[in-house]
Amino acid sequence: MEPSVLVVLVVVTALIFDFTNGFHDTANSMATSIATGALRPKVAVTISAVLNLVGAFLSVEVAKSISNGLVDDTKIGPAIVFGGLVGAIVWNLLTWFVGLPSSSSHALFGGLIGATWVSAGTDSVHFGKIVEKVLVPAALSPVLAGLVAMIVTYFVYRIFVRRGRTAGFRIGQIISASLVSLAHGTNDAQKTMGVITLTMITAGSLPAGAGPPLWVIVSAALALALGTYLGGWRITFTLGKGLTDIDGPQGFAAQTSSAAVILASTNFGFPLSTTHVCSGGIVGSGVGRSESPVRWRTAGRMVIAWLFTLPAAAIVGAAAGLVTSTGTVGTIAVGVAGLGIGIGIYLLSRRSPVNAGSFTTPTPTVPEPEVGKIAA
Repeated sequence: MEPSVLVVLVVVTALIFDFTNGFHDTANSMATSIATGALRPKVAVTISAVLNLVGAFLSVEVAKSISNGLVDDTKIGPAIVFGGLVGAIVWNLLTWFVGLPSSSSHALFGGLIGATWVSAGTDSVHFGKIVEKVLVPAALSPVLAGLVAMIVTYFVYRIFVRRGRTAGFRIGQIISASLVSLAHGTNDAQKTMGVITLTMITAGSLPAGAGPPLWVIVSAALALALGTYLGGWRITFTLGKGLTDIDGPQGFAAQTSSAAVILASTNFGFPLSTTHVCSGGIVGSGVGRSESPVRWRTAGRMVIAWLFTLPAAAIVGAAAGLVTSTGTVGTIAVGVAGLGIGIGIYLLSRRSPVNAGSFTTPTPTVPEPEVGKIAA
């Protein structure tokens, strides 16, 4: 396959991943606002999409961390990146189908690491950087967001709610949800920017250490915003109604805490999982409010999915990378297989659809046993 054609293929695949990232992670920003009724579902995703688009233009530090840190760009080519992206997309679609808020970021990192490892060797993966930039933030960020949300929730109820001062929390929740959306755009869109930039560096189109060009920033921002607008209702239902019963003040505390952690991490160039952060914030807000117990069984399944995400995506990415490294036929085979799996998962999802109207029904549209399948 001609190098230029392969680069175009990788760029398109990266934008498809960015699109799946958008609808996979819509819940992070808007699940609590939708669950409490502060925003109607369609209004919520529209606001989130616009702010994701804006946020993508605010920083490129995370993109640089990905394009110039996790793997050795001198030892891989666009075909390897393509294999990693296919692994990430497959995992994103699978976890979306079962309604589990797993990390799109870790799916991307896992797919890229697995494909690079089997194709270019162990020394082509910078494990020290992965520990520093990925694993440590992954472990600390949900705990930090949960602790902050727990403390904020406790004092919000003690100082305001018990005295009947709750009038402003609906507006406060809309503002905090918007801030999470903005923070999500600053962090997650950059991951796709980083992968596209990495591809162009490996193809010789950009010098080593280069940042993402403007067209990369714009296209990644648009793909993420479009995916966000389409909703991702299956995961939004799990976060909004599956972990704990959320009211306005509690949602405000969870969202504000999550936004603070995401924005601080983006400033330092940590490509953390917004899913982990926002889920930790929701659990922490449930702990901080005794009248709203956390459904620990669902939370436990979610954490198990988190633990599986990076290695599972790495395995799929490794298999895809191994096949793509054989040449044009292998690359086409991986593309066709990935497309077939994606279409199959979508068709299966239509048997038990979850949409904006699901939030007005008294019982979950995605039954708990189905949500737990991925952890089995």
